[in-house]
Amino acid sequence: MKKRLLGKSGLEVSALGLGCMGMSYSYGPPADKKEMTLLLHQAVDRGITFFDTAEVYGPFTNEELLGEALSPLRDKVVIATKFGFDLDPSKDPRGIKGMPGLNSRPEQIRKVAEASLRRLRTDVIDLFYQHRVDPDVPIEDVAGAVKSLIQEGKVRHFGLSEAGVSTIRRAHAIQSVTAVQSEYSLWWRRPEDQLLPALEEMGIGFVPYSPLGRGFLTGTIDETTPIGDTEFRASLPRFSPEARKANRPLVEILREFSGRKGATPAQVALAWLLARKPWIVPIPGTRKLSRLEENIGALNLTLSPEEIRELDKATSAVPVQGNRYPERLEKMTGL
Repeated sequence: MKKRLLGKSGLEVSALGLGCMGMSYSYGPPADKKEMTLLLHQAVDRGITFFDTAEVYGPFTNEELLGEALSPLRDKVVIATKFGFDLDPSKDPRGIKGMPGLNSRPEQIRKVAEASLRRLRTDVIDLFYQHRVDPDVPIEDVAGAVKSLIQEGKVRHFGLSEAGVSTIRRAHAIQSVTAVQSEYSLWWRRPEDQLLPALEEMGIGFVPYSPLGRGFLTGTIDETTPIGDTEFRASLPRFSPEARKANRPLVEILREFSGRKGATPAQVALAWLLARKPWIVPIPGTRKLSRLEENIGALNLTLSPEEIRELDKATSAVPVQGNRYPERLEKMTGL
């Protein structure tokens, strides 16, 4: 397995991570716990060392799954989890469909850290992200709270998710930011405008989530594909049948290109991301070993500069239809 460093932090992880949210949450009913435990072990066996979770995934059940499955392998893995939502069950017992409110007050950060440590069955969180920027709490206070946890040995590295450049700079001045996690793929390229240049300047790693467009870029989803009402994708404008139909040309470009390369559309989409910068580590999620192995295969797919330019030109010519989030969730990004 190829390794990568997340920026200048010294945190080395497998060049491809595993996003674990979908095992417990957001894509219909939770998957079978024994099957997901086996999949996590199979991922480690194949060289994956970087696993992404969050307290809100479930809530709590995804961290518990990883804690039970990975605690016997703790010295072989890097676990990232997140804080920043208010999961008081009296306010919103279910989470993302209704999306709980934000809470990054320093006392809440410490409370979440202690609870995540217990659920993950570990004495240290490798990478602790603020899940979404809380406009009611100065980012300096957030960074200071995580800095205290790092000094106490309860957290190793600080991260931010879906934060804007000015927020990242302010946080980085208080406590070095190891990684920023945001959506990035061939059908969501806004990070290229300001975020990626800023991260390179500051020496911060980048962890793209949904690098396969929540499955759309795999070529297995079109406007006729059923999406259950309980799935998170059902709430996303980009996954309306009309938007999926309009965005199909993007997948056709990937399908044609991957055919020439003897690869799959998913592998091309991941290889394109991996070629952008050496400090980018995508975290595609899956519940299936076959998909995990397919994704890992992207690490052996080399795209020449000419091929990358060809992909850039062809995909940029497709006007992607549909917002990536409904309005309320979109307001939580890029602060």
